[in-house]
Amino acid sequence: MPMRGRRADKAGDDEFELAALADGSLSTERRSLLEARVAASPELRERLAEQQQALALTRRAVEEVEAPQALRTRIERQRRARSGRAPRRLVAVSAVAAVVGAVAIGVVALDSGGSGEHLSAALAPTGLVPGARGEATLTRRSSGWQVQLDAKGLPRLAGGRFYEAWLRNAAGVLVPIGTFNDGRNVTLWAGVAPTSFTTLTVTREQADGDQGSSGEKVLVGTVNRSG
Repeated sequence: MPMRGRRADKAGDDEFELAALADGSLSTERRSLLEARVAASPELRERLAEQQQALALTRRAVEEVEAPQALRTRIERQRRARSGRAPRRLVAVSAVAAVVGAVAIGVVALDSGGSGEHLSAALAPTGLVPGARGEATLTRRSSGWQVQLDAKGLPRLAGGRFYEAWLRNAAGVLVPIGTFNDGRNVTLWAGVAPTSFTTLTVTREQADGDQGSSGEKVLVGTVNRSG
């Protein structure tokens, strides 16, 4: 093999092992040998620093967008594969570009309903406000569950009185998801999954310093999958 070809192959092997050293996937035996070479070579130290920077940028981009775990795993696998083939000056750029593109696609799919997480609930009165009715649409977003509530027949509350919406699971655990005065076109947010907390209730509350439910339920319904 020509000398130039052997040098190119050696550089490619070094780059692959430097990437593995940066992310901790290099075998113990190879790590000891490579660390000794890096300690004796300013050039290898510089190249290792570039690999570590590329890895940090990749992970930071994924964490900031909160991509699903399966997407994170695929991005990391692609980054490692690229690091063994691409010239070292292009490793950081290609890795970050792959993350930004893949994460953007993943988040768009999530927010546009690609996961199929669209739920609904029909809310019926409990007797405290007999004429009340309501409907809720629950949509999974990257930041939580968005709940669009539209309730009719609920008198407007003011002067320290308000309505509060809750999600409850089978064990009876209540999680508050927002307060409002008028039930028309209300947007609420839930940090728990309504696939587990499947009962949606609305109560009448008073600003009295007690953060628990008053128990005065005016609407109640069960969350179901839409469609």
